[in-house]
Amino acid sequence: MPDDNSPIPVSVRLPPEVIDGLDKVAAALDRPRSWVILRALRQYLADEGREVLDVQAGIAQLERGEIVDFDEAMKDFEAIVVRAEAKGSGT
Repeated sequence: MPDDNSPIPVSVRLPPEVIDGLDKVAAALDRPRSWVILRALRQYLADEGREVLDVQAGIAQLERGEIVDFDEAMKDFEAIVVRAEAKGSGT
């Protein structure tokens, strides 16, 4: 991959109805189809793509034994809630 930020051509086959949708959005925004595709891909990577990578990171943590026992975590959570409630009631 180049070190600079130069666009890299990519070829993809899309169904006609997707192309039609891209063209309609591009025309409505007065932008090229490639601009719409780039925005869509960036949004996907930020949302679903990030979720996929987060899940993979979690699996890797589990495989390394980096886990917290659920019951222990719940005890810690309950202690935090009790402290917050006590602080909120002025006691």
